[in-house]
Order: sequence, then C-alpha cells, then structure tokens
Amino acid sequence: MSLLHVAILSPFLFAILVPFLYKYFRKVHTGWFVLILPVLLFAYFTQFISSNMRGETIKQTASWIPSLDINFTAYIDGLGLLFALLITGIGALVILYSIYYLSKEKEQLNTFYVYLLMFMGAMLGVVLSDNLIVLYTFWEFTSLSSFLLIGYWYKREKSRYGAQKSMLITIFGGLLMLGGFIMLYMMTNTFSIREIIEKVPEISQHELFIPALVLILFGAFTKSAQFPFYIWLPDAMEAPTPVSAYLHSATMVKAGIYIVARFSPVFAGTPEWFWIVSAFGIFTMFWGSFNAVKQTDLKSILAFSTVSQLGMIMSMLGVGSAALAIDSIDNSVYTVATLAAVFHLINHATFKGSLFMVVGIVDHETGTRDIRKLGGLMSFMPITFTISIIGAFAMAGLPPFNGFLSKEMFFTSMIRIIEMDVFNVETLGLLFPIIAWIGSIFTFIYSMVLVFKTFTGKYQPEKLEKKPHEAPIGMLISPIILASLVIIFFFFPNILAYTIIEPAMASIIPALLGDEKHFHVHIYAWHGFTIELFMTIGVFALGVLGYFFLRKWRGVYKLVPEKLALNKGYDAALYTLDKSTFKITRFYMTGFIRDYLAIIFTFFILILGTTLILTDGFSFSLEGTAPIGIYEAVLAVVMVIGTITVLFAKSRLTAIIALGSVGYSLSLFFVVFRAPDLALTQLLVETVSVALFLLCFYHLPEFKKKEKKLNFKLTNLIISLGVGTIVTLIALSANSQRVSETISTYFIENSYKLAGGKNMVNVILVDFRGFDTLFEIAVLGIAGLGIYSMIRLKVRKGEEG
Repeated sequence: MSLLHVAILSPFLFAILVPFLYKYFRKVHTGWFVLILPVLLFAYFTQFISSNMRGETIKQTASWIPSLDINFTAYIDGLGLLFALLITGIGALVILYSIYYLSKEKEQLNTFYVYLLMFMGAMLGVVLSDNLIVLYTFWEFTSLSSFLLIGYWYKREKSRYGAQKSMLITIFGGLLMLGGFIMLYMMTNTFSIREIIEKVPEISQHELFIPALVLILFGAFTKSAQFPFYIWLPDAMEAPTPVSAYLHSATMVKAGIYIVARFSPVFAGTPEWFWIVSAFGIFTMFWGSFNAVKQTDLKSILAFSTVSQLGMIMSMLGVGSAALAIDSIDNSVYTVATLAAVFHLINHATFKGSLFMVVGIVDHETGTRDIRKLGGLMSFMPITFTISIIGAFAMAGLPPFNGFLSKEMFFTSMIRIIEMDVFNVETLGLLFPIIAWIGSIFTFIYSMVLVFKTFTGKYQPEKLEKKPHEAPIGMLISPIILASLVIIFFFFPNILAYTIIEPAMASIIPALLGDEKHFHVHIYAWHGFTIELFMTIGVFALGVLGYFFLRKWRGVYKLVPEKLALNKGYDAALYTLDKSTFKITRFYMTGFIRDYLAIIFTFFILILGTTLILTDGFSFSLEGTAPIGIYEAVLAVVMVIGTITVLFAKSRLTAIIALGSVGYSLSLFFVVFRAPDLALTQLLVETVSVALFLLCFYHLPEFKKKEKKLNFKLTNLIISLGVGTIVTLIALSANSQRVSETISTYFIENSYKLAGGKNMVNVILVDFRGFDTLFEIAVLGIAGLGIYSMIRLKVRKGEEG
C-alpha cells in the first residue's frame, strides 16, 4: 500500500484515536488534535500541483479482490487533485471554526469529529478512486457519515427528520448509480474508469450505454440536490453550522458534480447527456434561486442558494459536454462552459463557506437565524458584516469579487449555446440564456436579503435570545481567510488558471491534451462592452428594484398551492409506505412462532416444489452410492424414535433427553463418516444445548399434568408432509445427478497446496470461505454490540425528544 492510499485512509484511522483523545485530554478541545490531519493532507496534496501542470498523473494500485477485478487504485489527475484540495483545505478551516463554535463542555465532541473524519476520508476515496466498486463503496460512506452528521443533535425531531431524508434520497440514487456501474462493467469487462474511457468508441452504440448514462445521472443528481431531488438539502440545515459549511457548500453536494465531470469523457458526446445535464441544471438554478427569496431562516436561504449554484455548475458542465461531440476544439465556444464550471466550483466553495460560517456566528451570538427577528447588527458585529458583504456580493456576481468572473463566464456559455450546431440546440437552446438571466436576478435578490435584512434596518433586542456582540477572533479566522480568497481570486485569477483549472479541464475534456490541441486558460475581468456586461447591469437594476419592492410582489409565492410542494409529496409517499407496510406486517406478525413457521414452510414448499416441476429437476439413481451398514441403520432408527418421542413426551425432562439423543446420534454419524472435527463440534454444541435447556426449564413454572387431547390440524399435516417430501426429493435429486464435477475434489487437491492446512474442514472454513466466516463473526459482533447498547441505554426524564 502506497503513501497515497495511506493519505486517503488516514481520516478513518485517525477517527479511531479521537475517542481516546477526547477521554484523556478533556482540558483541550478535541478539534485541536483533529485539525492537524487535514492541514498535513492539504500540504501533502499540494506537492502534486506541479506534476499535474505538466499533464502527469499519479496512479497507485493496492490489490483487494483481484479475482473480481476490484482493486483499490488511487488516481490523481487535475480533477481529483482539485477536489482533494477542496476537501482538505476547506476541511481544515471548518475544523478550526468548529473549535470555537462547539463547546467542549456541552457537546459530545468525540462523536462529532469521528463522523467528520469519516466523511473526509469517504470524500477523498470518492474523488481519488479509479475503480468503480471502490468509488461506490466510498460514495455510500459519504451518505452514511453525512446522515450521522446531519442527525448529530439527534434529540431534535427536525435533525432526525433531515438526516433520514438525506439518507433515503442519496442512497436511493447511489443504488441506481451502482446499477449504471455494473452496466459499464458488462460493456467493457473492467471496473477501471481509465480503461472504460479508452473503450468509449466500442461501447457508445451498446444497448446498455444509455441506461447506464441515466442511472449514473440519478446518483449524481440526488447527491448534488438537482431538481426534483433537492428537497433533502434544506432539511439538512438542521446540522451544526460547521457541518453545513463543509458538507453543503464545498464537498458532499459537489460529489454529484464530480461524478458528472468524471464521466464526461464517457458520455459527453451524446445528445442525451447534453440535454439531461444542461436542462436539469439550468432549471435547478432558476428554481433554487426563486425559492431562496421567500425563506426567512438564514440557513434556509443558503440551502436554496446552494441548490441554485449547484444547478448553475451542472448546467455549465452539460453545455461544455458539447465539446466532445465535434472533431476540433474551439476554445472560445465550447470550452468556456467547462472553464466556468471548474472556476465557479472553486469560487462557490470560498464565498458559500464563508457565508455559512457568518450565519453560524449570527446564530451563535444572537440565538436566532430568523431574519424577521434580526436587523441592525452591523454596529455590533462589524467584522462579521464585512465578511457577509464580501460573500454575498460574490454570490450575486458583483465586482470586485471572484463570483463576478465566473458568473460572466456562465452568461457567456449560455449565450454561446445559440452558436452551437449540434444536438438541435437552435430550438429549446434559446431558453437557456433567458432562464440563466432570470435566475441570476433572484440570486441577486436573495443575496441582498441575506446581508441587509440581517445587518441593517431596525435593531430588535426584544426578539433576540442573547445580546449580540462580535464573535471571538478564533471563530472569525476561517471566514476571514475564505473572504480574502474571494477578493484575491478576483484580482489574481490566473494563479488558479495554470495550476488548478487547466489540469482539471483536461481531465473533463481529454481532447484538450496533446501538443496540437493544448489550450491555455487566461481569465481577466474586463472584456469590453459585451452582451454579458449588459446582462449583469440588467441583473443589478432589476435585482435592486426586486429587493426594495419585495413586499409588493412576494405574494406570487402563494399562487403555488402548498399541497403541490415536492416536500408534501415526499411526506405523503413516506406516510403511505409506512402505513401500508405496517398493515402488511400486522397481517403476518401474529406473535406466534407456529404461524411464522407455517408461512416460511408454505413458501418453501411452493417455491422449491414449483421449481422442481418446471425444471424437471427430480431424478433418482442409486448408482455410485455406498451400501448402508448396520451402524447407519441403527442410528437412523434411534434418531426417528427420539424425534417422535419429543413430540409426544409428557415430561420436560423426557423431551430434553429425547432431543439430546437426536443430536448425539448425529455426532455418531459424523464419526462413522470419518469427520472427527464435525463430530466433536456437534458433541460440544449438543452438550451446551442440553445443559441450557435443562437450566431454562428448571426455572419455568410447574408443568401441569392435565390430560389434554392433541387437536388435529389438517393444515399442519399438509405442511409437515410437504416439507418432508420436498427435502427428501431435493436430497435424492442432488445425490442422483451431477451437473459438474464434485467440488470436494478441488478441496482435496488444493487444501494443503494453497492454504497449507492438512485439515480440509478447517481450511474451508478459514481460507476458502474466509469472508463468509468473517461476516458471520461480524454479524454476531454487531448483534452483541446492539444488545449491549440496549442494556446500557438510559432514558432520562425531561430530555428533549
């Protein structure tokens, strides 16, 4: 395993240490220990910038399950490096911010940082994995860890609801994406993304190509909160603000963006990819910005603004995908959208991260996020106000902030759609610049609402839980750094152009690689009096009017019936599912074991019996069988007598002894068949079972010796005879026909050669089916932990929830 693998897995490894650090260093905030890791990882990943600028990639493989073509292949190219730097860089700032935001006296910091490190490691695994199955494994880890982080304050009903909602939607998309990955494997016979890209010309006409495309986009859209799956993101704002700043601005929600960018070389040359990604993206951009304006909670405004900004990036990736549908690359027309997407990805992380931290500061120092209760905080929190101005104006696309540069590129990419001569964009493509412009107006309005409704206007101390004051300097460091980057990237954007953006673009559009097609990114603020500039002026003018007359036109939101909201549909669907499954469960969960056995055995008879009939699977032959000896016959008779005795015994002791005789007779069968290990195991298990039965029955009430007739039940007789008949027929058929050579030969020949063991049974359990044994032990361990947790669980009176 290489150092790169260790870097990816280090957050998981460090998470193991966090509970011990929390326990033994209670006087020190646990975040200080955790902060060291992302700082070191960020420094480690920066060393790859120079090699990526030269077009070099780093690939390290650790063998995992080579027989299934599943290996942990870590791969660093421009796109993976960009996300790795965001994950570790923003992660370090978020952890520094959380040290001052979360009190070590009031919060369970050990669980918080364990979850956060799990998420960091999972995100690194997603963006740096070349193998589809490994990528998917880390992908689901992001869903699990984000579920734990969103539900961190689990005593709050809204936190539990938001965590469940995010997990259900994102895991649903993840399962569909797994189906797309399997289809790619069926087409290419490889799980390697690099190898799949090389085989694109061979698979582009395959019948599974478009279904794989759609399923993978389901996964990307659910994770990146695209319409109509965005509904989980606003409810996820119940998480602590450091979680929102990390997951919902810079990392988790951009995992879907990463998937679209990573698989662009595979699917981007198709009209389906262009229209689905572009159309859903641009509509999400409009819908998110439109709904952000009506919110009254600061984090809700940022949640819908994140939905909008993600849709904006997604639409640019969709438009940029047209570059792979033509023979030559025209930088001015086709690559500007991809450039804008990558640049805005970085910009969004800086200004949105700082805004989430600002909102956290306001909530921390005033006790509320409701803009109807806020106002006039500018004089109390001047530094926080300054940071919010920088972040909000960048989000609105105003100079001199980095959001202005990428927003201008966004307008350019939308306008250039009209110039394209692919995918029949001359029809619906005309709507793209219109929707983009209208959505930008709403973006401007909610950006102004975020700042001015909070920091200007009338001060309302009677509505605040705390007397407002400026946050401590430690809580301000991280947002100040991010706000500084917002300004720096405006005045010096090309420090990113050559180091980060160019290599990332080359990963998304491989045609940009090579000496003949090599391109150069150069970003500058002034382009003259262009259409884009006039669109920006229009956004500013109408945005100002919209903000000042917000009360007069806000009634438009009431025109949409509340019952038609997607959240209502989700809640109704979940309620219907819960109610219907409850009825079904009540139907068969009667509380009686005999009913459960009857249901299980009935299905057993129907399924296996039908299979035997339809496949003509029954056969009977005595060829090759050994003769039955006197010992086997005697033991069989003893087992039958013991079984019948259990059924009709009137004494508990008699029933236990009879049952024990069945088990001990079976162990003697193993002795006769020369399987001493199995015989010893059976003897031990049977002895323990008999002893436990005797111990349990000893403490039961006295057995009432009342004569009671056994009721005859035809149903029980039919089920009993049916199960016995089916099992007998299957046993006879399995022994009478061989579809292939017996596997026992393989074990006899290879037990010692491959595993170094002379005891074949032990070798099978420990080596050949080692994973099965391992998972059985894991299941027992999980059950034990669950029982232990239930025993240790203490419910205190008066606790919330």
